[in-house]
Amino acid sequence: MPKPFQFRSGSVIYFQGDAASIIYILQSGKVNLTYQDIETGEDVHDLVQPGEFFGVKSALGRYPREENAIAIQDAAVMAFTAAEFETLAQSNTRIIMKMLKVFSNQLRRIHRQVSNIVEKTEEINPDNGLFSIGEYYLKNKRFSQARYIFSRYLTYYPSGRNAAKAAKNLEIAESSGGGAMPQAESRSSGPATPSQMPDASSLSSGGSAANLSGAAKAYYDAVSMISQEKYQQAYLSFKKIVDANEDQEYTAKSSYELGRCLYLLAKYDDCIKYFTGMITKYPRHPDLGSGLFFMGQSYEKLGRKDQAVTFYKKILTMNIDEDEAVHTKAKRALRALTGE
Repeated sequence: MPKPFQFRSGSVIYFQGDAASIIYILQSGKVNLTYQDIETGEDVHDLVQPGEFFGVKSALGRYPREENAIAIQDAAVMAFTAAEFETLAQSNTRIIMKMLKVFSNQLRRIHRQVSNIVEKTEEINPDNGLFSIGEYYLKNKRFSQARYIFSRYLTYYPSGRNAAKAAKNLEIAESSGGGAMPQAESRSSGPATPSQMPDASSLSSGGSAANLSGAAKAYYDAVSMISQEKYQQAYLSFKKIVDANEDQEYTAKSSYELGRCLYLLAKYDDCIKYFTGMITKYPRHPDLGSGLFFMGQSYEKLGRKDQAVTFYKKILTMNIDEDEAVHTKAKRALRALTGE
């Protein structure tokens, strides 16, 4: 059952980096959420008003808190476990709509900040810009993100001015329990993992990005386009890699990304047809589960919920050679459609 709590003004409800399992709804008083702006590094303050909730993303996502939550007036809150909150949300569409609004605003803000960073680093120095983003994540103990950024840095700038520091920071992020890569990049068919990156000795001996094959370079460039929401350009780039078929590994990886691009382009019928063909051609593809999930999502977008349910259930019966995130996503999607 949800539990009521009282916090005096000035009390800390939770700190950034704390383990997250509880979601709060503010009943009275005021709570301030403080975190660092990804663009400027300055503190940002979000004020929680009565009737609003906080701590949702980290609790549902099961990752550490991303902000400090401090009562700036005497505050009364209701504390929910993630399961209790999901039950409440399922029976209260108003809460779902409020969640969507909050998350949408946050995503737009993050997208704007990242875009500004990209624009500035392109004007100044992309080497330094990418390294700075990695340092930001490492400083804030977001080790999986830091691990990914420093890995990407060593891919593109193995002889860059910050290469030695990036290699050291990558080691720190890995040894600090970095966990899985961000989902879009964590698959075995995604961008190279830290174990595939040049080590410090190879950097000092003058290794360079020339060690990557042409197909690999083209693949990473296309993945970067997806992160910039240039889905059509990414699709055409992946298609060139597949059509050229010069590198079997990156041809297979690009085959999966083609289907993902079709989904992101809202071409749901084409996405279903494409993944059906890909699965036939690559029945043991390392991204098989993710491909099936996109097919289920496409059916759901087309209003064919029964077929979507079939695909989600299929994923849950498979022993997929991917991180368990695809199972988690399938469970949530299935629960949203059927309540199971």
